[in-house]
Amino acid sequence: MTSTWSRKLIASAAAAVATIVVGYLGVMFVTFIGYQFAGTIFAQASPYFFESTIITFFLVLILGIIGLYRYRLLALIGGAALAIIGALLGLIVQVATSGQPIDSTVLGSIFATLISLNLVFVVIMALSTAFIGYLVYHLVLRTQSTVLDEDRRIALVRMPASNLAEGIVTHLDRTPIDSELADKQWDAYVAAFDTAGWETTEVTWAEQLADSVFIEDAVVVFGDVAVVTRPGADSRRAETVAAETAARDLGLSIQRIDGEGTLEGGDVLQVGTTVYVGRSGRTNAEGVRQLRGILAPLGFDVVAVPVAKALHLKSTVTALPDGTVLVHPDLIDDASFFGRHLVVPEREGVAVVALSDDTVLISAAAPQTAALLEDRGYAVVQVDISEFEKLEGCVTCLSVRIG
Repeated sequence: MTSTWSRKLIASAAAAVATIVVGYLGVMFVTFIGYQFAGTIFAQASPYFFESTIITFFLVLILGIIGLYRYRLLALIGGAALAIIGALLGLIVQVATSGQPIDSTVLGSIFATLISLNLVFVVIMALSTAFIGYLVYHLVLRTQSTVLDEDRRIALVRMPASNLAEGIVTHLDRTPIDSELADKQWDAYVAAFDTAGWETTEVTWAEQLADSVFIEDAVVVFGDVAVVTRPGADSRRAETVAAETAARDLGLSIQRIDGEGTLEGGDVLQVGTTVYVGRSGRTNAEGVRQLRGILAPLGFDVVAVPVAKALHLKSTVTALPDGTVLVHPDLIDDASFFGRHLVVPEREGVAVVALSDDTVLISAAAPQTAALLEDRGYAVVQVDISEFEKLEGCVTCLSVRIG
């Protein structure tokens, strides 16, 4: 298995090489044109830009690993900043190695090159970073992830929006949201996956999409197939764009719910080869039909389940790693519908995330259920998600698990 950091290192190295090679050739070409196609200019320009190019390469490589290529605009701005630093340091190195003292006059002359010859270097390197480097980085990441390792476990997560408190509430009375506490709870939730050995991948932050933290509703994954949903709430449909990008970057095959169909991931519960789909206020019959058409060739049976007492199906039932479905009498009328099931003492206890075959994640609001599951041999990780529960969220909603 290749780790997240090694994948980023490989992709960043490839992107840095491509950025610098294309950028350097571009600088030489523009300089050649600027000096009216005088072939002798190469002998002068090559050593002038050499140190700057090498320094910029290492800067781009390092920043690439920690996120330079995450967004194209960031790559453009970052590439320009790194090229400026590289150009200045390159000239300082040249002056220092020539034995000339570096004083204020020399430094002034070096900085002045940023509005003359080095301006070409900065502009071309910035464009090369944003277009060549960015493209190579994502192509390499996608190539590495085309076939997900069998033992690789990834959790897609998304930071809470700035306007989280404006999230939709359907079955609960609206209560004030402590955004600062919500951020801390989200950090702890993500940390629980990290501690359990999962790779957490952040989907691009959506500052003004209030419900976007509930990333599970935007995309559902079955093996190497990602089904991009079509949320039943109009205000949530923009959430799927970045979710699809994240799934595509992982090398997943993309399918979509479209047309008049609506489907939210919170309504989709997989238990073995059976996929229960909630017919809720957010998922309609056409959405169920389309999902059935996508999953039938993959060997899954899709079973529609009426949902009336909560927002989503997984607000009423989820399953333990062994397939036992957790239910609460206030949330489901006929638990026998799911076959093997376990009645839990708290409403919040119906929602669990399987971190492994013997470990589950559960809300801290369900301590009795946690004790019940521990008594059945499971290690239980409890997380406080009170601010998200005020918006009808649960532990499943805040991530998309892959692997």
